[in-house]
Amino acid sequence: METPPRLKTHIRIAAHLRRASAGGAFATIARRGDPDAGVIFVRVLMGERAARLYFEGRDDLGSPIWREAFDDLRPESEAEDYIAREIRRDPDLWVIDIEDREGRAFLD
Repeated sequence: METPPRLKTHIRIAAHLRRASAGGAFATIARRGDPDAGVIFVRVLMGERAARLYFEGRDDLGSPIWREAFDDLRPESEAEDYIAREIRRDPDLWVIDIEDREGRAFLD
């Protein structure tokens, strides 16, 4: 079975930033990765130094899905530490920061 072509990461990043902006949130690229195939992390900053962290993954059939790194809201420093560990494993990853009091991540 042939896998469908994937959009380049930098195109998906631009779309994600537009969705967040259209939704009234502030979004920015915190870290640039490989423009073609880098994994995306989304850090949702919710005020009072608290954050949620999401990352791309694949399900058992190879379809893209979003996973949450933690079960609950965490201090921003824990999200930063998690990202730093992942960068050591995969230097091509991207990080999007979204500031949104409602905690929306604007995931696909």
